[in-house]
Amino acid sequence: MARHARHARAPSPEVKPSAGRPAPRGAPHVALSAPSRPEPRRVQGPERRWWVLGVIGLAQLMVVLDATIVNIALPSAQRDLGFSDGNRQWIVTSYALVFGSLLLLGGRIADLVGRKIVFLTGLVGFAVASAIGGAAPGFEVLVVARALQGMFGALLAPAALSLLTTTFTVPKERAKAFGIYGAIAGTGGAVGLLLGGVLTEYLNWRWCLYVNLLFALAAFVGGARLLSAGAPAHRPRLDVPGTVLVSSGLFCIVFGFSNAGSHQWSSPHTWGFLAAGGVLVAAFAWWQTRAVHPLLPLRVVLNRNRGASYLAMFIAGGGMFGVFLFLTYYLQKTLLYSPVATGLAFIPMVALMIATSMTTTNVLVPRFGAKPVVPLGMGIAAAAMVWMTSLDLTSGYVTHVLPNLLFLGLGLGMVFATVMNLATYGVAARDAGVASAMVTTSQQVGGSIGTALLNTLATGAATSYLAGRRPTPADIAGAQLHSYSTAYWWSAGYFALGMLVTVVLYRRGAPRPQRVEEPAPVRA
Repeated sequence: MARHARHARAPSPEVKPSAGRPAPRGAPHVALSAPSRPEPRRVQGPERRWWVLGVIGLAQLMVVLDATIVNIALPSAQRDLGFSDGNRQWIVTSYALVFGSLLLLGGRIADLVGRKIVFLTGLVGFAVASAIGGAAPGFEVLVVARALQGMFGALLAPAALSLLTTTFTVPKERAKAFGIYGAIAGTGGAVGLLLGGVLTEYLNWRWCLYVNLLFALAAFVGGARLLSAGAPAHRPRLDVPGTVLVSSGLFCIVFGFSNAGSHQWSSPHTWGFLAAGGVLVAAFAWWQTRAVHPLLPLRVVLNRNRGASYLAMFIAGGGMFGVFLFLTYYLQKTLLYSPVATGLAFIPMVALMIATSMTTTNVLVPRFGAKPVVPLGMGIAAAAMVWMTSLDLTSGYVTHVLPNLLFLGLGLGMVFATVMNLATYGVAARDAGVASAMVTTSQQVGGSIGTALLNTLATGAATSYLAGRRPTPADIAGAQLHSYSTAYWWSAGYFALGMLVTVVLYRRGAPRPQRVEEPAPVRA
């Protein structure tokens, strides 16, 4: 009878005592069953949670593929709207600038306002901006539409990942969910290449923007029906000085590296913005130690596994975007593939990356931890990059390109899902938005830096190759191959650096369950 009474008084599994101690023996059950939390964390049933994952994954796919789907459409858009080669980069840069500089602000807004409303607002805004871009009558309207896409994408991306973080809290379910989400984030660029090729070849370039309306509509309907409307109970003030410092700093950094493609590194347009960005980001880091309500609380980034994950995402983003860019050039300009064939060539890598992501997060990381898994994935990716340097004018897809892509998919699959899982693991619900934004910010800024550096190095290598030679077709083709090989070697260096960093920083062993800090519950 006494044992039965004790069981009757035990709190439900969904509720934890505020201080992590068992409830007093005489405490009534109602006092434990109604804590006040900033946002319900498990309001969906098991089946509905997986539908929520589908909605979040669809929105994330729309944001990620938009970075590459427009690249395929650029030549057609340039012919249609008549803008110059010098202005062409702004179609891509305007999106990257706004998206990368506002991500941390977007993540904090999701924490302060509520993730569902920010998620849905981001979807609507992204769809409207895509419609404006698709109907653009000229260059200026298209650039403004791309900037608006970046602004609403900066709301949407961190809200999506933070919803995933607060929806899946059971370790096994969380591993599966992040395996799928990580595969989407890592392969969205390749999907964008395929989809952009199909739409451009069989419809026209405007559909590369209009297609976002279909993605956004499906995600909006699902999100409105499935997501809980919980709003934070504790709303600290927004860190305005921190927001200004970090947004300006990231803008200057992305802008400076974007200018490297059209200006010399010695130009003030390049090093001036990079220096200003470095100073502003350093000032932001100093301010976060003194702000009452910091935009990026130090408790988020000083966790060892989370800090290692942010660095790993920064490095892998730089290497991955460079690979997609130069391998696409190789397939289309050297092997003369059509846009559709180029996109299809990446599909086996995407499939293996999804399978590896699921296996890694469900089997390897729970047993061995991130320390052996992520460095091994970085090492495999580095080896794949070295292997790609052997591609030449006579290489075949099945015998040469495909094995490289499969090897790369294996390595990246071990990295992305694990990194995204641990980058938000154990973070308080009130910080889930900004922690999620740090993941996307790391990938976006790393990709911008990596692409600019690799493009500059590849261009310099081609120029050096042609020095003193006649510009015959054979020499021009050789210069292109030399530039691609240079980019692959530097990408291999990127991943080798990532292997070293993650070996040093990640903790040994499987992730241990962590007590998530929440605001003190209101007692009955």
